[in-house]
Amino acid sequence: MAAPTSTADLSAALITTPVPIGHWLAILPVAHCITLGAVLLMLRAYPRLQAWLAIPGLAALALIDAALLAKVAAEGPLTMVMGRWLPPFGIAFTVDLFGALMAFTAALAALAGGIYALADIGESGRRYGFFPLLMLLMAGVTGAFLTGDVFNLYVWFEVLLISSFGLIILGSERQQIDGALKYAVLNLIATTLFLIGVGILYAAFGTLNMADIAAKAAELRGTAPLMTLASLFLLAFGMKAAAFPVNFWLPAAYHTPRITVSALFAGLLTKVGIYALIRVMVMLLPMERQELSLVIALAAAATIVVGALGALAENDIRRLFGYVVISGIGNMLAGVALGGLGGISGAVFYALHSMVLMTALYLAAGEIARRGGGFSLSALGGLYRQSGGFTALSLVLFLAACGLPPFSGFWPKVILVKASLDLGAWWLAASILVGGFLTTIAFGRLFLLAYWRPAAIALTPSGPRWRTGLPLAALTALVVGFGILPEQLLALSQSAAAGLADPQAYLHSVFPEGGAP
Repeated sequence: MAAPTSTADLSAALITTPVPIGHWLAILPVAHCITLGAVLLMLRAYPRLQAWLAIPGLAALALIDAALLAKVAAEGPLTMVMGRWLPPFGIAFTVDLFGALMAFTAALAALAGGIYALADIGESGRRYGFFPLLMLLMAGVTGAFLTGDVFNLYVWFEVLLISSFGLIILGSERQQIDGALKYAVLNLIATTLFLIGVGILYAAFGTLNMADIAAKAAELRGTAPLMTLASLFLLAFGMKAAAFPVNFWLPAAYHTPRITVSALFAGLLTKVGIYALIRVMVMLLPMERQELSLVIALAAAATIVVGALGALAENDIRRLFGYVVISGIGNMLAGVALGGLGGISGAVFYALHSMVLMTALYLAAGEIARRGGGFSLSALGGLYRQSGGFTALSLVLFLAACGLPPFSGFWPKVILVKASLDLGAWWLAASILVGGFLTTIAFGRLFLLAYWRPAAIALTPSGPRWRTGLPLAALTALVVGFGILPEQLLALSQSAAAGLADPQAYLHSVFPEGGAP
C-alpha cells in the first residue's frame, strides 16, 4: 500500500486487515520487559518474590527472542506497526536478522546476570529496585535492537540510560556516585548529539522511519547535509560505545557498581552503541560511511591499542576488564570501517561474541573476589590450588578474550584481519594482531599473579554455588561452542551483514506494496 499524499488520504492509511499473529513477536519482547518491570516494581516490599518472578521472566524473554530469531531467519524481516498506521506515519518495529541476533544474545546474557544476582544482590539491593531496573534496562536494550524508527531508537536509549543510572548507584557508596557522575555526563552529551542529529535528519528527510530514510538517501545526497549527519552520529554512538578518544569514562565507571551490574553493562550497553552505529552508517548512510572509513579505521586502531595498553597497566581486575571491553569495541569499529560482507559480518560476529564473553568475564571477576578476597592483583594469589575447575574455566575465558583458538574470539578476528588485508589496510590488520598480543600479555600477567602465584595468606577453600557457578559455566560453554562449531553463527552473521548492505528485504517488510513513498 502506498503512503497517503494528502491529509484527506490519511484515513486510508489505517491498516484494515488483521495483523498476522507472527508479527506480534516483533513487539512482544519489549512489552514483556515493561510489563514484568511494572509488576516487580509493585512488589518492592517482597524482595524474595521479586527474584522468583524475575528469573522465569528473563528465561521467558530468551524464549520469545529465540522464537523471533527463528521466524526472521526462516521468513526474513518482519514489521509491526503501532497504532495501525502504515509507515512512514506509524511507529514501526522492524526486525531483521541483525536485530534479532542481538536481542536474543542480550537476553541470554541478562538471564545469566539475573541468576548470578541471586547471590550477588542482597535484600537491600532488591528493595531498592534491582530486578525492576534490570527488566526496564532490558526493555531499553531490546527496544533499541528491534525498532525501525530513528527517534524511537533515541527513546530506547533514554530508557536504558535511566535504568542504568539506577543500577550503577545501587548501594549508594561513594565510589558508585563518583562513577555514576562520569558515566552520566558523557552519556548525556552523547545523547544530546544524537538528538541534534535526529532533528537534522527529520528536517532533511521529513521522516524518521529507517526504511524510508534508506530508500530516500540516494536522491537527497546532493542537497541534504548527510556528511554532517554521519559525523554527528559517529561521534554520538562512538561515545556511547566508548571508542577512542571518548573512551575514558568506561574504566572510570564500570568498576564501581555491584559485579552483576558491571557484567550486564560490559556485555550489553556498549554493544547498543555499536549496533546503532552499524545500523545508521551501514544501512542508512552507506556512502557517508565510505567517505569516513579512514577516520573510523584510525579510531578503531587507536581504540584497540589504547584498550590493550590500559589492560596491561591495571592492577584492579574490574578496571582491567573495562579496558578489554574498549579494545573489543575497536575490533568492531574496524569492521564498520572496512565495510563489505567481510568487515560487517566480522563486526556482527565479534559483537555477539563480546556480549557473551564480557558478561562472563565480569562474573568470573566476582568469583575471583569471592575466592581470593578482593579485586587487586597485588593481593591475589593461590586460586589454582583452591579450585582447578574454576581455574580451567577462567583460562578458557582469558584465551577467548585474547582471540586465540579454539574459542569464539578467534573467528571474528580472522575475518577482520582477512578483510583488512584484502583491502590493503595492512596497518589496521596489524593493530588487530598487536592488540590481541598485548591483551594476551595482560591476561597472562593476571593468570600468573592471581592463579599461579602462591597466596600471601592462607585461603579458606570456597566451593562453587549454583547461583554463581551455573551462569558462569553456561556462558563459558557458549564461548567454547561458538569457537569449536562456528559455522552456524558465521552463516547468520554473513546473512545479517548482507541484509544491512542490501536492505531491500527490510524495505519490503515495511512497504510491502510498492515501496517507500
